Amino acid sequence: MKKIILTTLLLGLALPAQARILNVVTTTTDLKSVVESIGKDKVKVFSLGDGDQNYHFLSAKPSYMVKAKKADLFIRVGLDLEIGYESLILDGSRNPAIRVGRQGHLDASEKIKPLDVPDKVDRSLGDIHVGGNPHYWLDPLNMKIVALSIASRLSELSPENRSAFEKNLADFNMKIDLKMNEWKKKLEPYAGEKLITYHKTWTYFSGRFGFEIIGELEPKPGVPPSPSHLMNVVNMVKENNVKIILNENIYTDDAARYVAERSGAVVVSAPISVGGAKGTDDYFLLMDKIVQDVAGGFQP
Repeated sequence: MKKIILTTLLLGLALPAQARILNVVTTTTDLKSVVESIGKDKVKVFSLGDGDQNYHFLSAKPSYMVKAKKADLFIRVGLDLEIGYESLILDGSRNPAIRVGRQGHLDASEKIKPLDVPDKVDRSLGDIHVGGNPHYWLDPLNMKIVALSIASRLSELSPENRSAFEKNLADFNMKIDLKMNEWKKKLEPYAGEKLITYHKTWTYFSGRFGFEIIGELEPKPGVPPSPSHLMNVVNMVKENNVKIILNENIYTDDAARYVAERSGAVVVSAPISVGGAKGTDDYFLLMDKIVQDVAGGFQP
């Protein structure tokens, strides 16, 4: 019996270091997709949010705390996107390894150059983000920055797999570069076009692909549109020959259609996160879908 126990212990000690799987919790499916691209079989990833949800308003569910309790790494979008629930989940998890400032916590925005940084913080301005617009993942080049941060942190937590993470990072970056050529080619004929959006979601996307956002259906971030505001938008669309109202599909398109019917614009309802529409099971498929939808909106 002692011999069997000793043999079992020796076998356990002999297990290769790379056999350990890192448990990762992300706040969004987009981050989950990148972690899976970099970590592959060395990670197991759970996203708190689904692609068809508004990430601003997730709840601190007990089941999320359980997932976080078992996590080696917790990754957030940052820029206050998770301000209402992240701390509750981290506190409830009772996992000191993933507290803010620890190795097991990563703010994916830490090396991103934020846009829409407010000059002042005033709640009368609506649901503004002090650090800037958090929807940076809709610029594919920003995701190369995020992927580097993720690969570096995974390598710190699992140094024996550093070479695998670095190779996967190089593959990810190469695919981003190749797909960027494809996406730019599809949208290039429409560069310079003016857009109306529902929320301030598309700033990074528009900047990367050459569109100009001249207004939102929300009068202020997080504030539902009023009839008087929508009529102002109708006039704006007509005056600027806006062809597309780009409506995030996590929001109802009632307001977008109200404006479209009175102005002649086309409503494009597009997903903004992985899994937010059929066939968007990873980040590249998400961007394929967005580019296809936007280009299609300009075509007769």
